[in-house]
Amino acid sequence: MKVDRIRQNVFPILAALIWGTAFVAQSVAADHVEPFTFTAARSAVAFLFLLVLYQVFRFLRQRDLRGEAQVRTGSKRDLAVGGICCGVALTVATNLQQMGLETTSSGKAGFITALYIVIVPVAGIFLHKKAPRAIWLSVALAVVGLYLLCVQGSFSITEGDLYVLLCSFCFAAHILAIDYFTQKVDGVALSCVQFFVMTVLSAAAMLATESPNWGGLLGCIGPILYVGIFSSGVGYTLQILAQKDSDPTVVSLLLSLEAVFATIAGAVILGDRMSGREYFGCILMLAAVVLAQLPDRKSRPRVPAAEKA
Repeated sequence: MKVDRIRQNVFPILAALIWGTAFVAQSVAADHVEPFTFTAARSAVAFLFLLVLYQVFRFLRQRDLRGEAQVRTGSKRDLAVGGICCGVALTVATNLQQMGLETTSSGKAGFITALYIVIVPVAGIFLHKKAPRAIWLSVALAVVGLYLLCVQGSFSITEGDLYVLLCSFCFAAHILAIDYFTQKVDGVALSCVQFFVMTVLSAAAMLATESPNWGGLLGCIGPILYVGIFSSGVGYTLQILAQKDSDPTVVSLLLSLEAVFATIAGAVILGDRMSGREYFGCILMLAAVVLAQLPDRKSRPRVPAAEKA
């Protein structure tokens, strides 16, 4: 249906836009609080926001149904297992990325993180989900575009880069887990449980390894609320809703536009100047996304010869 196609394409682009523009808020928060403290705070805000949102949606759906049928959100077991799997993958990915950023540049970290666009279709082969040739070409274009956009100097591997590479595998696992569980449970409910798990795990790591203080949290309450509500609550929920009945490889390509939006946001908000290399990287990224949206010729219905005439 046309509505489904809009959801599968517009929602991940909106998520990428939110994540890309949230970079400024995350940079400000990093000056006030430590990584696990920030992750725990943003996750808690996201969980509370989504809990309220889920209850509102549930109430509206029940009013529309007028008591004739129950709203189907999947079994509690599927919701719990899905929330734990997605929450663990997202928690590990986010914190590995933060650990990597301590010793590697943000541009290189962005490029390595976005390698999930390669990992997802490769993993899909083992899960019996083959991608069309056009998608593989899109992935190749996107990788080259990301390299031009994110990596400005020579490319050498450091310890921080290895952390970010592991984070890329975790983000790929997160995308594939969502692809599986969105067929079984309500998307907003799954996102809510996901961030509850992320809050618990990050808070435990915070108490074990860091020294949180209210002064630091209050000093960046604005960025925490912005990232918690929009980047976490809205962005990841849009990703989950987009992935229902869609190709995870195509969604991952659309999500990788985060790097393009982050570069543009840096130019507009922070006054950073974009080089010709970065502009060309953006063009390749956009070309990859457009190519991924073209219909596969093999999937087009053949028109009988009589009808062609």
